[in-house]
Amino acid sequence: MTPVSFFDASNTDRVVLRYRLSGEHGHAKQWLLSDFEIGRALGRGKFGHVYLAREKQSGYVVALKVLYKKQLCTHGVQRQLQREIEIQGNLRHPNILRLYGYFHDETRVFLILELAGKGELYNELQRQGRFAESVAAKYIMQMANALLYLHSQRIIHRDIKPENLMLDVRGELKIGDFGWSVRTASTESRRTTLCGTLDYLPPEMVQGGLHNENVDLWSMGVLLYEMICGHPPFEDEKGYIATYHRIVQVDLNMPGHVSAEAADLIRKLLQYRSVDRLPLRKVLQHPFIIKHQRSAQ
Repeated sequence: MTPVSFFDASNTDRVVLRYRLSGEHGHAKQWLLSDFEIGRALGRGKFGHVYLAREKQSGYVVALKVLYKKQLCTHGVQRQLQREIEIQGNLRHPNILRLYGYFHDETRVFLILELAGKGELYNELQRQGRFAESVAAKYIMQMANALLYLHSQRIIHRDIKPENLMLDVRGELKIGDFGWSVRTASTESRRTTLCGTLDYLPPEMVQGGLHNENVDLWSMGVLLYEMICGHPPFEDEKGYIATYHRIVQVDLNMPGHVSAEAADLIRKLLQYRSVDRLPLRKVLQHPFIIKHQRSAQ
């Protein structure tokens, strides 16, 4: 999927969607905005909104993410959006949200996304307060599999957090929002960009150092803690400076209700040195995951 320049007026005369509807037909089709019925709003983001949409002829239901060009330009994220499309549009994994395609008009960019019927993991976590360890283990297993795939494609997500994780109608986890993702020349390439959300950033990023794909391992450890405890491990009511110091010091307080297996996995992911973090394949073999896999069978 090769995106056009959304901000070139010569490309906005006709609203056309280059959209492979199911990814299985082997040929691309061009679509007009009039081919879609727009339904209710599903959510709101920093640069626009997400709506339920249906392609009229097939009845295929998707999520339509509408972004406003003026806001994108104001915040200087045009290239970031194009990179997101280039990366996410070529990913094929059951635990990664599909980006089918895009189209645009003079003022807006539209992304055609797989519909995640149960919405954001964040909303479900807010509703429940915290998850049972068996539920958290299921989500971590699915995320580890998805990250293995991403890293094999030389892609670092760099913004793993509950707001960027979706749940389909069966409750299966889907990694979404690839706005901060990057494709590297090799998985050993190291980056310097500070991006993501502070609560989920590893020490090497908040200290302005080089980082690689192991930043996703740290974020997964933060997520596991939050799912089980109801809040991120380094969150501090005193504010960002206090949170920063807790991250750098790996100041980790483990509540008594956390099982020994869960606590061990969290600690092995939240290592100060990125090279010391538990590799994804060993995450899948960890007793915390194996225990709950067996109980689910």
